[in-house]
Amino acid sequence: MPATALRREPPDQSLLAALRQLLDDRLSTAAAICAQHGRDESYHQAHAPDAVAFARSTEEVAAIVELCALHKTPVVAFGAGTSLEGQVAALKGGVSIDMTQMNRVLQVHAEDLDATVEAGVTRKQLNEYLRDTGLFFPIDPGADASLGGMAATRASGTNAVRYGTMRENVLSLTVVLADGRIIRTARRARKSAAGYDLTRLFVGSEGTLGVITELTVRLYGIPEAVSAAVCAFPTLEDAVDTVILTIQSGVPVARIELLDEAQMEAINKFSKLDHRVAPTLFFEFHGSPAGVAEQSETVKSIAADYGGVDFRWATTAEERSKLWQARHDAYYAALALRPGSKGWATDVCVPISRLAECIRETKQDLAQSPIPSALVGHVGDGNFHLVFMIDPNQPQEISEASRLNDRMVARALAMEGTCTGEHGVGYGKMSFLVAEHGEALSVMRTIKRALDPDNILNPGKIVSV
Repeated sequence: MPATALRREPPDQSLLAALRQLLDDRLSTAAAICAQHGRDESYHQAHAPDAVAFARSTEEVAAIVELCALHKTPVVAFGAGTSLEGQVAALKGGVSIDMTQMNRVLQVHAEDLDATVEAGVTRKQLNEYLRDTGLFFPIDPGADASLGGMAATRASGTNAVRYGTMRENVLSLTVVLADGRIIRTARRARKSAAGYDLTRLFVGSEGTLGVITELTVRLYGIPEAVSAAVCAFPTLEDAVDTVILTIQSGVPVARIELLDEAQMEAINKFSKLDHRVAPTLFFEFHGSPAGVAEQSETVKSIAADYGGVDFRWATTAEERSKLWQARHDAYYAALALRPGSKGWATDVCVPISRLAECIRETKQDLAQSPIPSALVGHVGDGNFHLVFMIDPNQPQEISEASRLNDRMVARALAMEGTCTGEHGVGYGKMSFLVAEHGEALSVMRTIKRALDPDNILNPGKIVSV
């Protein structure tokens, strides 16, 4: 059944009364509040919940879920609302659990390089808290997302090429199940062979198997030296070939981002920069001063072999901050090229050896389309993104963007890649999972039914039941 056709029941007044008794003024049915909690940063149609519950503890989340289970009412967890595939849309109404007031850093074990936080803590908040410890949390998807939401969507970002994704950096979770039970998926040990790996099961489950309320994450020492650089290339293929050889050479680059000429024009205008309008790589190197210098020289030499010119270095914290903020603002910069447009953001990920081919064929499709677009990518791990700047009042543009997206995903799957490297599935990419996973999708459906037999947890996302 299409997501937009899911049947929804009117809110149960006895449930709302019980929730008000539990939460008092922290339950809202105001239309504006509900509308805010039914939309994310994507182009997907918003679907408002019937009520929003502002939780303050794991025990409150458990009580809310238990009441909703009793009334067979849908539950959708809400963090910062920055998802990109409709993950927070309340397709069948129900109750949105807002986690923003669960924003305490509970413990920092500096000697063990980990921290335990509530799900509403954001990545910037955690790093601000850690500022005087010499440690940091590296996963950086761009938006100041909540860590619970980042775990739920298996987020990654610009640092993933060196530090990995949320999958590698979550040690343990506290999760509320569909019947209100509270479980902890693991201890703080760095490895374990004790039973099923429940942590990895819930990381990336997008709130369909349980509501994440606390998590323990890995921390890293702040590098002694950091340097960033920008380098333009004659073609996208030259830039991507530089990336491939850099990774194959074992250079431990911390960030390596690709921006096409359209995206460079956009960020120059939006962020008041003056970079060359050409396919461009953004680099960042972490380590000791000698190590950073060695990495920089190696990459500069590789880039030169592929026509990389005009290496521009950013060595001060202020220069690096401006550079990476421009990269993080790429989505809004692209939309500014076409005032009034709505962004259709999508992503795929392929084995790095197929990356140049995948991007080249995708750009050939884009060149034949009237819809403006821009390409960026965390290309160090084979992941790239497109944003289509569409007129939401023109159905033919939406149809054309959908066609191009379908072709890009099919191309990635044919190259042994995935339909989404980091945006997740939500309800926007459900249709691609059959082609990607085959019979394994039925196993996912079996797990969903076992943990959520009444389908109350974020229904209509990832798998249909």
